[in-house]
Amino acid sequence: MRRWLAAFAGGTALALALAGCGVPAGVDRDLIDDWPAPVAAQQFVPAADVCHQTSQQVGFLSGYNPTACTESHRVETVHVGTLTGPGAERDKPPQLGSVGMRTAQAACDKEVNKALGADWRSGRLGLTVVLPSPQAWAGGARWYRCDVAEIASIDDTAVDLRTGSLRGALTGASPLAYRCFEPKLIKDDIDEMVSVSCTAKHHAEFVGVWQAPDISYDEFSRTIKRTHRACQTMIAKYAKVPDNSQLEFRAGTIYYQPYEDEWKNGNRGVQCFLWISDRNLTRSMKNAGTKGLPVT
Repeated sequence: MRRWLAAFAGGTALALALAGCGVPAGVDRDLIDDWPAPVAAQQFVPAADVCHQTSQQVGFLSGYNPTACTESHRVETVHVGTLTGPGAERDKPPQLGSVGMRTAQAACDKEVNKALGADWRSGRLGLTVVLPSPQAWAGGARWYRCDVAEIASIDDTAVDLRTGSLRGALTGASPLAYRCFEPKLIKDDIDEMVSVSCTAKHHAEFVGVWQAPDISYDEFSRTIKRTHRACQTMIAKYAKVPDNSQLEFRAGTIYYQPYEDEWKNGNRGVQCFLWISDRNLTRSMKNAGTKGLPVT
């Protein structure tokens, strides 16, 4: 602002000094009308298809230092979108369970699954929705970032360094895809799901992700029979066996549900596994039929 005032004052003095002395050709006496308009401020928007050394929950500009995915990194930004509608009209970034957060989560689920080649919950991957800082939001930023990372295991979400993009990471014979497991039990509870080769002795196998209904987390926790039944249907489809009253005598079920905060943000993906307790499996049960998965 001081520059504008000083320039205007100088221009006024010059106009007075020239008064009565004539004006050179091409001078229109107005010394400010030809100044270019100030350039509008550009809001920062992060880039997609870049990677990061560290993960972020909030997209502070001070922590934004993208790198090529061919370099060692922990997180990859697969998609960047823009929030519109009710989720973008608040004076603060979307909070846990809000319309805006659920909208961003749903969009990230869709875009990330498309990029990976399968549901991100079907492999050793974690998804984080990153939003602008409160200061950036107040300044008009409405972007959201879909960040994906490779995790240690289904029981351990620790993120290690990796190289290479995760695009297409769940296609073909991907080492990240969930397949067969040897559960470690403490009494009747699963302590750990240890990933093993399907040709090694094992007792469990991942069969898919069930999208639970849009109900409260409390209600979901109270209706575990419905979840087991839904996983049974997934087992029947996966193993190509009848989905009838005999199914429970062919295989049991194990499932992993989203954490409560994830549930509030709209994650309804339940990871389903078939479970055989009375014999060792040494092959995948995919398309095994009634011979591979008999009534016992």
